Amino acid sequence: MNITILAFILLVIIVLVIANIVIVPQSKAFVIERLGAYQKTLEVGLHVKMPFIDRVAKRMSLKEKVSDFPPQPVITKDNVTMQIDTVVYCQITDPKLYAYGVENPMSALETLTATTLRNIIGELELDETLTSRDVINSKMRSILDEATDPWGIKVTRVEVKNIEPPQAIREAMEKQMRAERERREQILIAEGHKQAEILEAEGRKQAMILQAEAEKEAAIQKATGEAQAIKVVQEAKASGLAMLREAKIDEATLRLRSLEALERVGDGKSTKIIIPSEIQSLTGILSSIKETLR
Repeated sequence: MNITILAFILLVIIVLVIANIVIVPQSKAFVIERLGAYQKTLEVGLHVKMPFIDRVAKRMSLKEKVSDFPPQPVITKDNVTMQIDTVVYCQITDPKLYAYGVENPMSALETLTATTLRNIIGELELDETLTSRDVINSKMRSILDEATDPWGIKVTRVEVKNIEPPQAIREAMEKQMRAERERREQILIAEGHKQAEILEAEGRKQAMILQAEAEKEAAIQKATGEAQAIKVVQEAKASGLAMLREAKIDEATLRLRSLEALERVGDGKSTKIIIPSEIQSLTGILSSIKETLR
């Protein structure tokens, strides 16, 4: 009988020990309460809690959380109402503070994000809001990170996901963008015409320059050719005179040659022949000699 009781007690102890073994997975943390009060935080590994008096109060993930909050109505400094939705990246750094710091921490973070966003946008005008996303993200992350420290939450990043201005504002912005595109198009067209005219003028200028250079080169070549022709003629005349001087032809022979040339001229169709005085005198002499011989 005693053995049976001992075996039963041993079995109960074993069951209790097994039932109170707690295995904490990776990236998890368990908060243990003893008799309703915080006792400790169990991290990754195998743990044994006290039966009946210890309990796992909170099981939480230490991974980074991504909270996509719905759009919030905000008013800019120039009284324009728009819808802005944000995405908050956060991580639990202190499980105890997360468990006991605030009721429903993620809901509290959403509310804090909305109020912070309204405060920041309220200091900016519409144009600044649309072009200052990085500034808004940086300010929100800094404010939220400081405010959530007592809750055991680390805000690592905040992103403004979408900004929706009113319909009238969007239409006005679209008209402005359309006008800006048309203005840029007109500028590009004008620049194109300008460049085309410049290139055309440059082409005409180059053509005139090339034509002038060609005319200049042709004139130079023509003048060179004429000079060479004159030189050749003069050289020929000089050569002929030199040959006459070398042949030692007397004046009478030259005059006879002139008469022969005159005879050939007389055979032509010319009606008037002008005879130099020297040849006329030579002709008279020849006639006298001919009469004497008779």
